[in-house]
Amino acid sequence: MIGIDLIKASRMQQMLEKFGDKALSRFLSDDEKTLIKNYKTAAGFWATKEAVSKALGTGIGAECSFFDIKVYKDEKGAPKLSFSKKLVEQFKIVDAALSITHDGEYAIAVVSIEVSTPADKIKQF
Repeated sequence: MIGIDLIKASRMQQMLEKFGDKALSRFLSDDEKTLIKNYKTAAGFWATKEAVSKALGTGIGAECSFFDIKVYKDEKGAPKLSFSKKLVEQFKIVDAALSITHDGEYAIAVVSIEVSTPADKIKQF
């Protein structure tokens, strides 16, 4: 399953200017907040969580909240994903890949999620 999201970074900048740390607390854990360098990084994390929810086909809401998804960095600084036990069990998540990029005033995240789906649930022809 694949999800993608694009956000204009200035939108995140305005949120941060208006609400400060409360804006980050709306969608990031304390651990994630330590990784935020500036509004562009925050925009990338927002796009990531939106892309995950799109890959799962739920959007952000009751089935998948911002706090069911965590972004962390590996030893080389590459962004990685972890999921709540609820999401892993509900969607049978086996693996996930993430790419975040920034260009000018935009942040884009692409997420690929591998799930364990029984063959009878895959549309066949």
